[in-house]
Parts: sequence; C-alpha cells; structure tokens
Amino acid sequence: MRSIWNGAISFGLVSIPIKLVNATENHSIHFRQIHLADGGRIRYRKVCELDEEEVAGGEIGKAYEDADGTMIPITDEDLAQLPLPTAKTIEIVAFVPADEIDPLQMDAAYYLSANGVPAAKPYTLLREALKRSNKVAVAKYALRGRERLGMLRVVDDVIAMHGLLWPDEIRAPEGVAPDSDVTVRDAELDLADALMDTLGEVDMDSLHDDYREAVEELIAAKASGEAVQPAESDDSGGGKVIDLIAALESSVRAAKKSRGEGDENEAENKGDMADVHPIKKTASGKTAQKKSTPKSTGTKKSTSSTSSPARKTAQKQKKTTAKSTSSSSTSASKSSSSGKKQTSSNARSTTKKKTAAPRKRASA
Repeated sequence: MRSIWNGAISFGLVSIPIKLVNATENHSIHFRQIHLADGGRIRYRKVCELDEEEVAGGEIGKAYEDADGTMIPITDEDLAQLPLPTAKTIEIVAFVPADEIDPLQMDAAYYLSANGVPAAKPYTLLREALKRSNKVAVAKYALRGRERLGMLRVVDDVIAMHGLLWPDEIRAPEGVAPDSDVTVRDAELDLADALMDTLGEVDMDSLHDDYREAVEELIAAKASGEAVQPAESDDSGGGKVIDLIAALESSVRAAKKSRGEGDENEAENKGDMADVHPIKKTASGKTAQKKSTPKSTGTKKSTSSTSSPARKTAQKQKKTTAKSTSSSSTSASKSSSSGKKQTSSNARSTTKKKTAAPRKRASA
C-alpha cells in the first residue's frame, strides 16, 4: 500500500520512524455530469470573477475572507513558519482506557507501518505495551495543513491510528430528543429484548452494500443494451403511526422465520394443543358439550328430521311390549302360586284318608 505521510511517533524520548497508510477505501460509484441534449461532459472551470478569464492551477493561491468580505492572502511560506511541533511527528500525549473515547469523535483510520529496520524494535515495544495495558494512546499530528487529534490502538499485529475530531467540533444534541415525556411499558421492553435476542449477532464480514451492487447491475445492463426491469417497491410503512406491540411481535416472528425457527416451533405447538369447544346451555337449563363432529349437509339434516318420528314410534312399541311382558310374567307367577296351594291341600286330604283307614280296621 502506498504511504501518504512519512514521520515518526514520539513516545517519550523514543522516536519511531513510521509511514502512514490509508486503512479504508471508498467503494462508492461516482457519476459524471453530462449535457442531456448531446451527452457531452460538463466540466467546472476556475474563472476569475474580475476579468472572467480561466485561471491555471499554478496561478491560484489561498486567502482568508474576513467578515467584511476582505480577502487576506496566506502563502505556504507563512504557514511553514508557524511553530507546529507535530508537522512530522505523531506526538503521544496520554494513555487512556478505550471507553473514554467518544465514538462520535471517530474519523478517518490509518495503519502505521514501521519505516525501516531500526524502527522494528521500538515499534514492537509500543505495540506490546498497548496490548498489555488494554489502553489506547491519544496523540496529536499534522496532516494536510492542519493539526489533528488521533487515537492509537492495536489491530492484529499492527498499530492503527484513528483520526479524532476535536472536542469542540462535537455538537451537543440539543432539541433532538422527543419533546414530550414517553412512558415505555415493561411488556414493550420484553418484546424489544426478545427481538434483540432473536436477531442475535452477525458476522460483520458478511455485510455488504446492496445498493452499490444494484447500481453496478444497472450500469452493466445499460452498457449491454438490455432492458432494465423496475425494482419492486418496498413499502415498509415508514412515517406511519403503528401499534408498537403488534410491530414488535411481527418483527420477532419475521426474525424467527428468516432464521428458520418459526415454522417448526409453531407446528410443534399446534400438535400439542387439543381442540377446545365451547359449552352451551340447553332449553332445560342443563349444560351440553358441543360435539366436534363436522357440520352435516342439507340432505343429512332432512334425513334425520324425517326419521325422528319413526324412532319415537319404535320407542313407544318397545315400552308397550315391556309392560305386557312384565304383566304376563306377574300373572303367571300368581297362577303358579295358586296351583302350588291347591296341590298342597290335596296332599293333606289324601294323607288324612290313609291314616283314617287303619283306625277303622282296628275297631272292627
């Protein structure tokens, strides 16, 4: 990687020669301005306001515009004479815990590379000291004509530097928070926690710029003369007043479905649940449980309605037959008992006759 700045890290009395290398790169797609009538490129030319003539780069200097509009010329020689100790030095001023750095101050990121063999030893010393202390170094450095603030930390086996905004460059968030007092219920917080747990963690390397890929596909299609299909609109309902609980519940279900967790759990829950039917009251005041049989068709209803009188007649006949049977059995039992009484009386009279005969013979 090409270095953009050469200097040294000032670590107390230790000086570490380094090279500054960009740690990030911009993948945004840049467009040119064209004339719609003929497709010609539109260029910006630097023209003097006084004589309205185009001025070359070598003839352009810089100046400071005063409040009354007066231009005060400032040359590179004027700036070079200013006492700027960090012009070629990254001067470490303190070591602090990383959580003391406000992420709002984060700016551009750079890699610091040891410049030459003699720099390897002090470079490694600073890197290992940062690792063991679990701290970051706050430093000052000068780049592109101005002094800046930076933070040094270890990334793998390399010292990285993040450009920081000065504290007075961070605006206070006045008037940004909601004006009215808003109360958040515990149920809403529970659903928010459930959504956070469902979304879980993400592999940062798997994230990519979908919009840039779509623009690249659009450019490729137009370059090859293919017809461009309009993308489907995604109506996410932004700006609408919604039911927060319902939105959170829907978000949890959608997150589970995207991870393949919703369908199996819902199927298991449905399989474990029994059918529940309401209990209705009959005309007599007694309760009767509604049957879970499916609704019958009109033909079945007519058949059941016509067969109900026949069923009633059959039940009456059964009751009549049962009554006659019971009465006949009662009369039969009565007749049998009377027969038994007659038989017993006849037997007694016969016995009396047999005993009377011997008595007559004895008297003769």
